[in-house]
This record gives sequence, structure tokens and C-alpha cells, in this order.
Amino acid sequence: MAQHMKIDFVSDVSCPWCAIGLYSLEEALQRLDGEVRADITFQPFELNPQLPPEGEDIDEHLAAKYGASPEQSQSNREAIRARGEEVGFTFSMDKRSRIYNTFDAHRLLYWAAEEGRQRELKHALFKAYFTDGDNPGSHELLVRLAGEAGLDPVRAREILTSDAYAQETREQENFFLEQGIHSVPAVIINDRYLISGGQPVDVFEQALRQIASEE
Repeated sequence: MAQHMKIDFVSDVSCPWCAIGLYSLEEALQRLDGEVRADITFQPFELNPQLPPEGEDIDEHLAAKYGASPEQSQSNREAIRARGEEVGFTFSMDKRSRIYNTFDAHRLLYWAAEEGRQRELKHALFKAYFTDGDNPGSHELLVRLAGEAGLDPVRAREILTSDAYAQETREQENFFLEQGIHSVPAVIINDRYLISGGQPVDVFEQALRQIASEE
């Protein structure tokens, strides 16, 4: 009988290593099919909560936040692109020139969890930003992605034009910050085990198998 696991995947929509981590985790779970059965909940984390709706130029942002030179940024982008390719995710670096505020996307993800369509929306958001170069803070885009993920676009627009799920999302963000989560992705298994970062598939597979044996 497969070992059941509760997985909280703490991440941001604008975090490339979060996309890599998710695809790696999902492939690891496919490898463990029959051994491990997982329920994944996507939990909110904002890398840049102070960003305005129009966002910032990504090179200027990285230089100001991390002191990254253009050469370092380009090297990092290539490493991210290559790691994404390994797990079947496409990073179109030429289409992603800005970084945006993601709070409304997290509000929509909170609602999507209640509707049982959270993973579909998470995948759609990652593709929209990293592959297509779209603005994940755009309400028009979010409504469209909600529909593509099997959610009611009319209800999605109602949520986005109100403060629905704002308090719940903030509470979840604060909860994980108080638990010591200050970088993402953070993969928390059964409320006890933490796997940090966009790890390779083999690392996730080994960790999950070990946790299953211990549990």
C-alpha cells in the first residue's frame, strides 16, 4: 500500500527555482508511483511584496537586490534554463524582462485550492510568466488562466476586484515566515521534514523514499 504524504509547497509565482522544484518533485513522485501517494498544497510566499503593479526591470531589480552584474545574471539565467530543460519546463529568457507583484496570483491560488484546481492554476501561472513572458499580476491574465485551469472566470474576476482571500493569504504567508521559511521553494512533508531549493529529481526521490520508510 502506498505511503500517504502531506506536502506543503511554499513558493512564489515569480521564482524560477520554484518552477524547477515543482517539476522535479512531480517527476520524483511519478517514479515512486505505488510507493508514495502525495497531496500537494501550494502555500504563498512573496519574494518581492513591495513591487508596484507595473513591476520592475528584471536586470535592474537583480542588481539592486543581490548586487548581480549583467554577466552574473546571464550566467544564472542559463543555469536556470538548462535545469528547466532537464525536467521538461521551458524558460523563455528573452520574453521575461520584468518582475511583478504576485499577491493577487496567490489570492487566486488560495481560492483554487478550495475548488480542487490549485495545481492546474499553479502550472498555468508558471508557464504564463516564465515561458510566455506574461505579467502574473494582470487581472485579465489571471482571469484567463483561471478559466484554462477549470475554474469559473466570472468568480475569479469577482475575487480579483475585491479583497477576497487577502486576509487568508497574508495569514498563510506569515505562518510560514514564523516557521523559519525565508527562501523558496520550501517543500515541507508531513509537517516534519523540509527539503529546500529546486533540487534535482534524484534528490527528491531519495528523500521521499527515506521519509516513507521512516514514517
